Amino acid sequence: MTRPITLFTGQWADLPLEEVARLASSWGYDGLELACWGDHLDPWRWDEPGYAEGRLEILDRYGLKVWAISNHLKGQAVCDDPIDQRHRDILSDRVWGDGEPEGVRQRAAEEMKNTGRLAAKLGVKTVVGFTGSSIWKYIAMFPPASQSAIDAGYEDFASRWNPILDVFDEVGVRFAHEVHPSEIAYDYWTTTLALEAIGHREAFGLNWDPSHMVWQDIDPVSFLWDFRDRIYHVDCKDTKQRMTNGRNGRLGSHLAWGQARRGWDFVSTGHGDVPWESAFRMLNEIGYSGPISIEWEDAGMDRLIGAPEALDYVRKLAFDSPEAGFDAAFSARQESKA
Repeated sequence: MTRPITLFTGQWADLPLEEVARLASSWGYDGLELACWGDHLDPWRWDEPGYAEGRLEILDRYGLKVWAISNHLKGQAVCDDPIDQRHRDILSDRVWGDGEPEGVRQRAAEEMKNTGRLAAKLGVKTVVGFTGSSIWKYIAMFPPASQSAIDAGYEDFASRWNPILDVFDEVGVRFAHEVHPSEIAYDYWTTTLALEAIGHREAFGLNWDPSHMVWQDIDPVSFLWDFRDRIYHVDCKDTKQRMTNGRNGRLGSHLAWGQARRGWDFVSTGHGDVPWESAFRMLNEIGYSGPISIEWEDAGMDRLIGAPEALDYVRKLAFDSPEAGFDAAFSARQESKA
């Protein structure tokens, strides 16, 4: 069941795909989790003759494969409220258009449908991404939001994502939602609510990224077990907490990444507080056989150092389950004596 280890290209989209492929191959990665921004993938070209084949040819040139593609940026805009300058900074001109919020949401939804179609053209079964949320703005709970407002947020999510998932079903692709603050599912119980809202349909599952769980005091290993039938993809990113001095806060204090005054920070895999060995053992127990994708983020380390180091770290821990129990030899010894 040896799982391939891939590099998520979202943090590398400033480089041409061919350069990222060259680097990843030289470090020993098995493949790439391709992001739908930069020049890496363009979902609007899904039906262009030769486009998908050309992307695969680049990977093949460097001995790499693709098991999942990702479109976090456009997925975020499907449900978000408000739509504002933050979205203008991450969306393409085609999706942003004139910036009218509902138009942005509709165009973002169309791109997500095209992302599923492009995945199928690439021979990929999983699209990773965000959903956005019309109710994340209520997270502070004051002024208090009514239960009906929260319920409406989940209804909005279902009404906007069901048509996208219909296309995914048509082409045989699944969506792996990354449980993440600012999304419709950002912790344990909101994940449960999101699955209920979508009717537990098979097209909608989860991308497990523990870096967003540890600073919320959610056990990422128990999360794997409880949602074991919905773990469609795995991202490896780490988080280091610094909340013991009585000053640093859990909500980040509007401080930029990498500042020591932050209560927590993303760090290269293996440098933080994620219990990786327990997590990989649990992945074995639940039978997860998909890719392990390293999402490299660390404001205090050069990525050309961090990405190959993270790969070495994960390879040492992402071991397969044994073919037999460690005590099987005891029974074998007794049988041989008989």
